[in-house]
Amino acid sequence: MDELDRDLLALLRQNARMPAASLAKVLRVSRATVQNRIDRMRDRGDILGFTLRSPAEGTQGQVRAIMSIAVEGRKGEAVSQALCRFPEVEAVHTTNGRWDLIAALVTRDLSGFSAVLDAVRLIDGVTATETSLLLATRRP
Repeated sequence: MDELDRDLLALLRQNARMPAASLAKVLRVSRATVQNRIDRMRDRGDILGFTLRSPAEGTQGQVRAIMSIAVEGRKGEAVSQALCRFPEVEAVHTTNGRWDLIAALVTRDLSGFSAVLDAVRLIDGVTATETSLLLATRRP
């Protein structure tokens, strides 16, 4: 999976119904390139389908985590933008205190989770991370 695939997945996560022509315009590639990438990711299993999910559904069998991230100097915005290109990143929050950013992560399995952690730690400006797996969720 390359940067274009990651950017495409990030856009689809925001709006899975966005037309291929609109995706192509945002990504500055042809519509055929977008469609070919989507087809290839579906064939590889990177995209399992396009469906409607309510917030309480669809979380079983996933690895969910919160990653606290320390950022070097004034690189917070660049690091935040880089994080948002990962399809596994659901949200990025700025915060105060010891950590500069908090990223909510979701992957299909521990292998994918490990790969995302490794990739995030390679982002220019990331100086330290601490990750906590979410074991159970209770909603009011």
